[in-house]
Amino acid sequence: IIFMSLASMVLGSLAAIGQQSIKRLMAYSSIGHIGFALVGFAAIAGENSAEGVSGVIIYIIIYSVMTIGTFACILSMRRSQGMVEQIDDLSGLSQTRPFMAFCLAVFMFSMAGIPPLAGFFGKFYVFRAAINAELYTLAVLGVLTSVIGAYYYLRIVKIMYLDAPDDEVNLPMPRNLSLLAGASAFLMVLFFIYPKPLVSVVDNAADAFLEIDVQPGYVHYQDTAK
Repeated sequence: IIFMSLASMVLGSLAAIGQQSIKRLMAYSSIGHIGFALVGFAAIAGENSAEGVSGVIIYIIIYSVMTIGTFACILSMRRSQGMVEQIDDLSGLSQTRPFMAFCLAVFMFSMAGIPPLAGFFGKFYVFRAAINAELYTLAVLGVLTSVIGAYYYLRIVKIMYLDAPDDEVNLPMPRNLSLLAGASAFLMVLFFIYPKPLVSVVDNAADAFLEIDVQPGYVHYQDTAK
């Protein structure tokens, strides 16, 4: 698991750097995010296995919401000639489609792990679990690949907000995708403001998961009563 985690983080981060296609960039970055989730899986084998399980679940939930919101924006990027495919086509999007640009910026900052958005806490939980499991090398390399990955996420934000509009995204954002992107962006901020409900549910789920005793032919819960 440790090797798979390292390979995924390094491959995903490095392969995404030179991409010009939005969809390809997201595909390669997804490989990196799988690597971050595997950091938590690697920590499960240690003494603080509950922390590892919680970190994995929280990361997967946060990443799923970020991905849903990001693709809601991507699918909405249409011009009269067809869908927007290249990152450079997002030039000046903040001027032509401010709501879309704002939502996409939230997702990019969150995926980059910029505090105080939810993506930062997702990485924080898995890296903390790795450190407590004494997987220091994995945690350090994870942070380094996260810094590398921040480059291509922040580049998108820079293009949307600092570059001049080129070929305008001139078709309106469909209402259903607009609501989906807005709700996802709201959840990215809400987790920072009020994380307790999600963390409590995930911690309880992690404890229940670790109490399951799986043996050939049957599954039962361990008796943890003192």
